[in-house]
Amino acid sequence: MDEIEIPQYFICPISLQIMKDPVTAVTGITYDRESIEQWLKTAKDTICPVTKEVLPSSSCLTPNHTLRRLIQAWSTENASGGIDRVPTPKSPLCKSRLLKLIRELEVPGLYVNALKKLQVLAKDNSKFMEEAGVPKAMVLLLIRCCNQSKTIGVEQALRILYLTWTPSSEIKAAVNENHRIIDCLTWIQGCDIANPVVVKTLAMQVLKRVIEAANTRLLEKLKPEFMEEMLRVLKLKFSQQATKSALQILIQVCLWGRNRSKIVQANAMFELVELELEKPEKNITELIFNLLAHLCSCADGRAEFLSHAGSIAMVAKRILRVSPATDDQAVHILSLISKNAATKEVLSEMLRVGAVTKLCMVIQADCSTYLKQKAREVLRPHSNLWNNSPCIAVYLLTRYQR
Repeated sequence: MDEIEIPQYFICPISLQIMKDPVTAVTGITYDRESIEQWLKTAKDTICPVTKEVLPSSSCLTPNHTLRRLIQAWSTENASGGIDRVPTPKSPLCKSRLLKLIRELEVPGLYVNALKKLQVLAKDNSKFMEEAGVPKAMVLLLIRCCNQSKTIGVEQALRILYLTWTPSSEIKAAVNENHRIIDCLTWIQGCDIANPVVVKTLAMQVLKRVIEAANTRLLEKLKPEFMEEMLRVLKLKFSQQATKSALQILIQVCLWGRNRSKIVQANAMFELVELELEKPEKNITELIFNLLAHLCSCADGRAEFLSHAGSIAMVAKRILRVSPATDDQAVHILSLISKNAATKEVLSEMLRVGAVTKLCMVIQADCSTYLKQKAREVLRPHSNLWNNSPCIAVYLLTRYQR
C-alpha cells in the first residue's frame, strides 16, 4: 500500500501533527488550538512561532472552520489507509457566558439552574473558570446561603469551588476578604441538609483549602467554637475523608496565636486518644500523633493528655507498629512528658505500660540515628528509677548503652 501523503497545510507548525482544532492567530498563521494555547502559557517570549511577531498572551484565536472541514473530509476519505477521523471539537468556553452565569447566581429564580450549568462546565474548564472569578462567586454564594440559613444549592456550590480551586493570589484574597466563609463551612457541619455525608465531607475538604489560604491574622482570630466543631467531626466519624480533613485543619491552625490552648480546652486530648484507640488507618494515626505532639508542647496539653488513663499506654503500643513518622512523634511525646511532667506516678506509669521497654527497643531497632538518640535522651535521666524494675526484660537493659 502506498504511503498516504498528508497535505502540508493540515499540519500544525508546533506539534507537526494533523490539526484537530485549527485556529488562526492575529499573525495569520493557523495552529492546532491545544498547541498554540500551551505555547502562549509557557513560552518565555510570546511571539508567533512562525513569523516571530509579538503575539500577546491574551490574543484572540479564531477557529478556522473551513480548514477543519477539509481535514475532516480528507481523514474520512483516507480512513481505510489508517488515518483517524478528526472529530468536531467542542466549542471553547466563552468568558461572557461565565460572567452571565455568575450574574444569575444573584437572582433567586435563576441561581439553582446557573449552579447546575457551572458544575457541568467545571469538570473540564476549571482553570479558565478560576480566572473568570467563579471561585470567588461560590464563596459569596455560600456566605449568602449561611446568612439566610438556606441549604438549596450548597452542594453544587461546594463542588464547583472544590473543582475550580487553585492556590492563586486571587483565591487567597477572596478568602481573606470574605472571612465569613470559615463560619459558613463550619455551619454546614451542623445543618440538616440533603445528602449529608457527601455534603459535609465536601465542606471539610473545602475548609481545609480555605485554612491553607487564610492569612495569619485570620487564623489567630478563630473562635473556640471552631475548634469544638472540628472535634465534633472527629467524634462523629461520618467519613474517613472528613476525619482526615479535620485533623489536617487542627494541625494547621494550632501553630497560630492561642489556638493550641483553644484546641486543648475543647477536650481534644480525650477525643484524639479515644479515636486512636479504635485503631484507625495508618494515615489517620500519623495525623493524630502529629497533632498530639503539637498539643503536648504546652503545659495544659500535657496535663490533659495525662488525665486520660490510656494515653501513655496507647502511645507506647503504637511505637514500632505503624510507621517511622508515628515512631518519631510518639518518642517526641514521651520526651515532652518525661522532661516536663516527670512525677513519680507518671514515670511509674511509663514503666508499667511498656513505654520504657519500647524506648529500649527503639535503640536496638533499625531506626534513624536521630530517633535512637531521642530515645536515649528520654531514658538517661530516669535510668536509676527504671534500671531495677522487673517490668523491663533483662536483655533490653544489658543491651542499652547509657
